[in-house]
Amino acid sequence: MDNDAMDNHVSCNIARRDVLRLLTAGTGAAALSAAPLAAAPQTAATAKRQRARYHANSPEVQTFYRVNRYPAK
Repeated sequence: MDNDAMDNHVSCNIARRDVLRLLTAGTGAAALSAAPLAAAPQTAATAKRQRARYHANSPEVQTFYRVNRYPAK
């Protein structure tokens, strides 16, 4: 067995802070590249899908709560 081959290994010391910096930089770069995609113009179809559908004072909602009230104790 040749012990010289085992003694000549390459030492790659990477600090945990360096790894964290790389991950943070990668996350920031990904967020910046995706930012223009999020600013897409809103069309009529998406506006209709995102509109509020619950109206607390509508007759259907008032009837639901009137019928489903707990009995008075």
